[in-house]
Amino acid sequence: MRGVYTVSGANITVANAAVTLVFINPAATYGLRILRCWVSQAANATSAQQRVQLNTQVTAFPTLTSATPSKSSIIDPVSGIVGGTAGAAGTAGINASAEGAGTKTVLFSDSFNVLNGWLWVPTPSEVIVLNAGAAAGFGLHFPAAPTTLTGWNFGVTYEELV
Repeated sequence: MRGVYTVSGANITVANAAVTLVFINPAATYGLRILRCWVSQAANATSAQQRVQLNTQVTAFPTLTSATPSKSSIIDPVSGIVGGTAGAAGTAGINASAEGAGTKTVLFSDSFNVLNGWLWVPTPSEVIVLNAGAAAGFGLHFPAAPTTLTGWNFGVTYEELV
């Protein structure tokens, strides 16, 4: 293990009807173990259901806003993943403006009430692992447009594997 890192967005206006909120593509040298994913919304006081998915996607990847992973511990090295806008290997981004034509494979699908938010913390046997140099990246995705596009908070916490 190299370290634990988070890619997140706070108080974001989602850019697209169906949108990838976070996309992380493993580098050639480090695999990823997905430890936690979350979504919440702060701009709405009205109860509404929202679909959410965890998926992998192969080329062509989403067009994203660059997001640099943050360290969970001050002693961890800088992540092997850097911010990027094209979903390329070794990059991470948030809030896709275009989804890309690559096939999405749904790993986990759920729904939540926007007043409560959504949290996914897998048991050890449920963790998602992407190998180094994988042909697919990992996405936290809304498969349907939310009723309110503003005020979204979301993120993915992952561990880098050597």
